[in-house]
Amino acid sequence: MKMNNDTPNIVQGTRPRMTNFRWIICAMLFFATTVNYLDRQVLSLTWKDFIAPEFHWTNTDYGNIAAAFAVMYAIANFFSGRIIDFLGTKRGYLWAIGVWSAGACLHAACGWATEQVVGVADAAQLVGAAGDLAAAISMVSVYFFLVARVILAAGESGNFPAAVKVTAEYFPKKDRAFATSIFNAGATVGALIAPLSIPTLARYFRNIGVGNGWEMAFVLIGALGFVWMGFWIFVYQPLKANRHVNAAEREYILQDAKVEGDAQNQEHRMSIGHCLKLRQTWAILAGKFLTDGVWWFFLFWTPAYISDVYGHASDTPMAQMLIFVLYAITMLSLYGGKLPTILIDRTGKDPYTCRMRAMLIFALFPLLGLMAQPLGRYSCWITIILIGIIGAAHQSWSANLFSVGSDLFPKSAVATITGINGMAGGLSSFLINFLSGRLIDHCDMARSVFLGFEGKEAAYMILFCYCSVAYLAGWLVMKGLVPKYAPVKC
Repeated sequence: MKMNNDTPNIVQGTRPRMTNFRWIICAMLFFATTVNYLDRQVLSLTWKDFIAPEFHWTNTDYGNIAAAFAVMYAIANFFSGRIIDFLGTKRGYLWAIGVWSAGACLHAACGWATEQVVGVADAAQLVGAAGDLAAAISMVSVYFFLVARVILAAGESGNFPAAVKVTAEYFPKKDRAFATSIFNAGATVGALIAPLSIPTLARYFRNIGVGNGWEMAFVLIGALGFVWMGFWIFVYQPLKANRHVNAAEREYILQDAKVEGDAQNQEHRMSIGHCLKLRQTWAILAGKFLTDGVWWFFLFWTPAYISDVYGHASDTPMAQMLIFVLYAITMLSLYGGKLPTILIDRTGKDPYTCRMRAMLIFALFPLLGLMAQPLGRYSCWITIILIGIIGAAHQSWSANLFSVGSDLFPKSAVATITGINGMAGGLSSFLINFLSGRLIDHCDMARSVFLGFEGKEAAYMILFCYCSVAYLAGWLVMKGLVPKYAPVKC
């Protein structure tokens, strides 16, 4: 008797074993997010010790570039989710990673372009410039990096809307936070690999005379996205048409449709205007806006912090080890994605209620940040460990916040709501990066004092205080807007 893979085994009276292709899809999302964060980390790990001396940048210059990335990321997120809902997951993801990989590689041409505009022969003349020429080099180079950064941001804005949409397609609600925490861990792995690889690549190519070294770091890391695109073309198929998913796995994935009638709502798209009228949207937006800047601050400014406060340049073994340990600790966030599933299984309550309980727990850990810099007087390792714990709490919070969107909204609107979510995070990042550079430069020049710290250290302490309380504020606003499970119906 010949039996189809999608039908029960009648002879033996057992159901066919469930396939697990959804985890292969999750692995692809993980690698895409890893590449995403590697690309955005190249600048933060090379500007202080490789790029700034060549182009005469200040902290304010770098803050402006980081802020431009963030504001473009915010604007693009407002549209990227809608575009991905329109194009579909496969094509939308390909466009997103193609654009950001091209933008990443484009950074490498900024030095050459600056030389052409200001009229110098090579990087050595850029470094040796002074007075008005140095000011011109700084201004022109910042503009070129802004262009490359804007292209990178436009493409990268599509990663999370696409990834969260895929997760909603391939995972039931109870598993989405765990799946999201796995692919979201790509951000941590990217940040983990980056300090070990990027300064090393830059130093190696500088030593063998290939430019100033940092250019090839942008090219090689940027090229990884094009490799991922080749795999995605062959791996991803819509759930209904995927021959690698059998009936048992498909039934498991679609279990929520039986309970909530969700399948009836999937083909109806929601407009951005309609989404913005809902308190569920504003709860997610507020949770993201109040907290996402914390992650971006640590992502973009930790290498500079280690250099400014402890004197370890980004390409030194000590700095690389400090950042490696920081992001290794952040990997604890994988457990954060599993917590809501445990709560759902034990209590039987709805996903939103269990997720908010888990997020309250995660919101308490960042309070340790209030002691990060004071205890750092005894050892820089204490500061790094505490920042790592905050990073783990953030990634746990973030994975669950993405899943709140797929809990409350139908699948047809998941990418749209995730894009709005990303816009709020981008605005948060813009503000913290725009203000951080100016705050650090101001406190350094004015020798400002805050809680016993002076100069740049005072500025960093102010920023640590904000990072510590942001999550509790975000949780309270979310709970106030959506006190109990209230899914949106099309």
